[in-house]
Amino acid sequence: MLLTTAVGIAMLGAGAADAQSPADRQAFFGEQHVHTSWSFDAYIFGNHVTGPADALKYARGEPIKHPLGYDVQITTPLDWMGVTDHSEYAGVVRLSNDPQSPISKLPVAKELAVHDAADIQRIYLWLGTSMIEEKPIEALMQPEISDTVWQDNNKAADAANEPGKFTAFCSYEWTSNPDYRNMHRNVYFKDCAKVPARPYSSLESQAPEDLWNWMDQQRQAGNDALAISHNANLSGGIMFPTEVDFKGRPIDQAWAEARMRNEKLTEIKQIKGASETHPLLSPTDEFANYEILNYLLGNPEGRFVTLGGSYVRQALKDGITMQQVKGYNPYKTGVVGGSDSHNTAVPYRQTNFFGGHVRLDGTTKERMAGHNFAGLDVRFENPAGLTGLWADENTRASLFEAMQRKETFATSGPRMQIRFFSGWSLGDITDREDWVAAAYAQGVPMGADLPAPPQVTRSGEPVPEFVVWAVKDPAAENLDRIQIVKGWSQDGQSFEKVHDVVWSGERVPEPFTGKVPAIESTVDILAATYDGTSGATELIGSWRDPDFDPALDAFYYARALAIPTPRWTTIQAKELGVSPPEMVAATVQERAWSSPIWYTPTAEMRAKAPAGRTVADLEKAGAVALSDDELKELVTAKFLWLRNSVTGGLLKSQWTDTGLVMFMNVDPRIPQPSEFGDLEAHSYLGEANSAYSISDGKIVTNFGNRDYSYAVYKVAAKPDGGDGGSDAAAKPSYVFARSNEFGYANYEVIDPPLFLGTEVTDATVPSASPTTASE
Repeated sequence: MLLTTAVGIAMLGAGAADAQSPADRQAFFGEQHVHTSWSFDAYIFGNHVTGPADALKYARGEPIKHPLGYDVQITTPLDWMGVTDHSEYAGVVRLSNDPQSPISKLPVAKELAVHDAADIQRIYLWLGTSMIEEKPIEALMQPEISDTVWQDNNKAADAANEPGKFTAFCSYEWTSNPDYRNMHRNVYFKDCAKVPARPYSSLESQAPEDLWNWMDQQRQAGNDALAISHNANLSGGIMFPTEVDFKGRPIDQAWAEARMRNEKLTEIKQIKGASETHPLLSPTDEFANYEILNYLLGNPEGRFVTLGGSYVRQALKDGITMQQVKGYNPYKTGVVGGSDSHNTAVPYRQTNFFGGHVRLDGTTKERMAGHNFAGLDVRFENPAGLTGLWADENTRASLFEAMQRKETFATSGPRMQIRFFSGWSLGDITDREDWVAAAYAQGVPMGADLPAPPQVTRSGEPVPEFVVWAVKDPAAENLDRIQIVKGWSQDGQSFEKVHDVVWSGERVPEPFTGKVPAIESTVDILAATYDGTSGATELIGSWRDPDFDPALDAFYYARALAIPTPRWTTIQAKELGVSPPEMVAATVQERAWSSPIWYTPTAEMRAKAPAGRTVADLEKAGAVALSDDELKELVTAKFLWLRNSVTGGLLKSQWTDTGLVMFMNVDPRIPQPSEFGDLEAHSYLGEANSAYSISDGKIVTNFGNRDYSYAVYKVAAKPDGGDGGSDAAAKPSYVFARSNEFGYANYEVIDPPLFLGTEVTDATVPSASPTTASE
């Protein structure tokens, strides 16, 4: 719903705010994830010269050398940076190849000498495998190596740190990669004067629970720290678990609290793809197909990426569902952007992309030829993301506190800014000069929890109100629109919907879907140019949730989209005089994401929701789970109509005798639960949704390379058949319980319905003049 657009609205409304009021907070842009030659893999890739001090120089705007010898310089200097070299074997490869280093005289140094491409492969596999298999190479872990490297890293941060002008954090990457699944975290310390003697590495433990325990100990010792997970899209489904933790123990409230105490942020976009969501997890989100990377680190044979547990939006949905069902939420996470560049320098713009893996993607020809290293086609890489922090001042303490309260946002690289507020009586404050001060005073910002609604609100009913604002990067493209992404849960199921809130131009939402049409692309693909006159420089709008239910858990976050522009592959294809590669998009819509705002019902509110049916309820009432033979009899070579008791939606399911299942008659107006894929498209095209098998009393299906199962319960009929008929008419009913719905049984087998869709009666049909059919 478009309420207002504006250009030139006062950004901070400082005139009505006190000096230290939240309204005075500024957006400070920084890099929270970068590697130098001190990371073992970066050195192996060819980064032999530049270290943490050079990364910090680059961040401040000074030119440095790309590892291949040419000069690189950031377009716009950053406000802050944390160099995050791998703690595992930090500096050992560099020092082993430095004749001036005492380490180069050790026998083990000969094993780390880099002479040619074969050495790169050999050393990478040797060190990487030792990490994956948790078999540390003791000769490389001596304190005289690791402690010295860590101390030098922190000295570089202190030398570059200039409070009020530029902040350099003491930080590192904990690089857990069990079974080729990315579990990496960047660890940040608030005060470099209180850092530990050495970082905790995955060579000590690959379990994030052990990292959190170490961080708790550091905090008790006065060393405040936080962890930022990254590349969830490459985690193989284990970054955001819902049932058991890394050690196989059931997830409980203590686990959730430990995670949220130590890990308040997650990286939503970097060079190796975006982790917001996936088109199959968000089939109704027309902008979900953004920088998707189907790849696992190390390229293990016979393995696929896993969708569930690997994307931020699904984790947010799982988190509020766990809150509803279990009383705790481990995934109230804010978002940041980053690079993961191993060049010391970082490319943030499509027009200045120079790769992120040294000699493996460091030249235009290397990139455009589609260099395939360790299974990664470098054409799928993209410019780095950025982190924005709304903070009082540019100091370690202030920026760290912004991270802790999750007043953070991420961009895909450009310096667009985004703000997001919610409250119960915000009203339309967007035309006020001091709207930011009013939003803080009457609501909460991104990263916060919306408090319980008051008894009486401005509108007379408890409906949350939102204000969104975004402004373009002065050196980049205009804005297309701002959206609000909503997620909610009920009875173990989670749902999502994307709302267009404010947009540029005179476009009118489609009358039935409410979606705003795509902005016209002005990209000339052959010329790799675009017309910068479309779109808006600034957008602001307010929105009320039309479907809000105060009894249901929910989250909201804002997403700003820029107009289409040429992707780096299109630009560099033009430079080489070749066709743009067809396996990636020719254009891109840069974007920014706010951290979410969460709504959690009070116990009184929650009690007003209709009680769903759980497996425990069924078993208490005497329902019996079907055996394998009974399941085969029920579904094999059959049609079954299912009713979702949460949404009321009907699905016709077909189960073949060859082990395929298809869902049909999908009504696109009814929201579909998470992790089913694109049911509407499969239904329309008549494609099977999945294969299925029956074993151990379950129907096992697969979605996104993860197994999901159904237990089916037979519910005995009442003596009169449930409808007042005779005993002879009585028959049992069957209820399906899906494994990812937290113990709820939400799918009841029903008789084939006579009508589908909206009921049409005489009262609903408008009168019309008689018409005569003609040939």
